[in-house]
Amino acid sequence: MRWLLDLLPKQRWRSPITGVGALAAGAQNNTDLKWRHAVRSKRPSFLPLCITTLCAALLGGSVAYGADNITLQGTGATFPAPFYQRWFAEYHKLHPEVQINYQALGSGAGVKQFTEKLVDFGASDAAMTDDEIKEVKDGVVMLPMTAGSVVLGYNLPGFTGDLRLSREAYIGIFLGKITAWNDPKIAAANPGVTLPATKITAVERSDGSGTTFVFTNHLSAISEEWKKGPGVGKSINWPVGVSGKGNAGVTALLKQTPGAIGYVEYGYANETKVPMAMLENKSGKYVKVDVQSEQAALAGVEMPPDLRAWVTDPSGADAYPIVTYTWLLCYKKYDKAEVANTLKAIIRYGVTDAQKFSPELGYIPLPPNVVAAVTKALDQITP
Repeated sequence: MRWLLDLLPKQRWRSPITGVGALAAGAQNNTDLKWRHAVRSKRPSFLPLCITTLCAALLGGSVAYGADNITLQGTGATFPAPFYQRWFAEYHKLHPEVQINYQALGSGAGVKQFTEKLVDFGASDAAMTDDEIKEVKDGVVMLPMTAGSVVLGYNLPGFTGDLRLSREAYIGIFLGKITAWNDPKIAAANPGVTLPATKITAVERSDGSGTTFVFTNHLSAISEEWKKGPGVGKSINWPVGVSGKGNAGVTALLKQTPGAIGYVEYGYANETKVPMAMLENKSGKYVKVDVQSEQAALAGVEMPPDLRAWVTDPSGADAYPIVTYTWLLCYKKYDKAEVANTLKAIIRYGVTDAQKFSPELGYIPLPPNVVAAVTKALDQITP
């Protein structure tokens, strides 16, 4: 049978909801995620972005190659993509009849394609707003599936040890007010260290990004000047700096630009060996990002009924200051029962057994109260 499949022409994937076509698994690539898979020795060797089998790619469709088989399509955030890939791959091992094709194109693209009903689910680091939800006629169920941190990576040749950045310092850098590494406001937090007079180059995301939303939401929470100026968004007008697309683009600029500093997702920065600054938290303590400081940031967060919880400036003494949940976007109403039921089963696995993969991939396991809230919210998804 396999040789016969190899002779079949490739077809386009069609959403089981809308019938709208999109290129099947493997048709698009993403440099960011290719790099992350290359450096993660513990991950299974499958194509990044798309988790599917050859049959699904050749035959397409949710039931095109057997009445009991189904393919789901999702698009969205790059931030949680490595966790999502592992989650979907492990689920497929247990349920070979289920294929999940996830395209990590960014939170902006995830919300857009979900709203246009081009996919079965979306993903975003920025929870949808009330106005965005109104545009989705079949309703929206937003489910926090994992959490992680945004770090400030830097390139400071000759510097060794832990770089500390006060809140005033990193706000000043991205406002363009602090322009050299030996600025007194940076030096004050690093006593006994000789900092070079190297020019600072701020590096930001050029694409619509949930990571940008998380970072700017934090800056607005701790700085009235930032809140009234550049503000919050998936894409903003930066006062200063250069831009790269995705985590890969930002990291490439960091590595090739002496004096550069930029914001990236923690797991990616860790695996690509980008030095990360210790940041001053709300309690005035300089904290290094790790699982303990991330969990401390989430410890006091209460999840509201709509599951949109923002952790813009956690108050814990040991809390890392830039932490976020990231959401899966589902419809309340699906046209086909098999799509709704399969997606709910995948999500139940995601908030239970799949959470054990979080720490090794650089993410924070969901607290028990969040697992319970997500499980309860699944009742809102119906055929």
